[in-house]
Amino acid sequence: MDQDQRTLLLVEDDQTFARTLARSFERRGYAVRVAHGPDELDAILAAFEPDYAVVDLKLGAASGLTVVQRLHAHDPEMLIVVLTGFASIATAVEAIKLGACHYLPKPANTDDIEAAFHKAEGDADVAIGARPTSIKTLEAERINEVLAETGFNISETARRLGMHRRTLARKLGKRHVG
Repeated sequence: MDQDQRTLLLVEDDQTFARTLARSFERRGYAVRVAHGPDELDAILAAFEPDYAVVDLKLGAASGLTVVQRLHAHDPEMLIVVLTGFASIATAVEAIKLGACHYLPKPANTDDIEAAFHKAEGDADVAIGARPTSIKTLEAERINEVLAETGFNISETARRLGMHRRTLARKLGKRHVG
């Protein structure tokens, strides 16, 4: 492998999305390895030293937050971006605390992710919105917070929120909850 080549680890359980994103990064000159879950990390990290990582927040029944924590412990200099279709303030804060440099809602493309790697220091000049938070947004954030607390267990999340599992699934926009 070229000493100057950028290396990227992609941790994503959606195999189609992972393949598409990996190809896009490879076209930009990255050496890419893909893990479809946390159980594949040790084997990949034994033979591959990524400079960058892209981690999906929800990896089947597992939480991407544990992956962020493990990657940061492995190499504190690695730039880690978390992608999620379950964006919430609570999970964003936890991802950053655990070592991610940025947090992006899906759908995010290669341009968005590369830009996030370059914004690792943060921006003190970012505009502060004066828009009040809606009830719907607060509800979604609470649901996502409890989802993260339960390791994305839908049944346990519904129990803790005091709602029917199907109601929670509907609010999450899912068609099937096993």
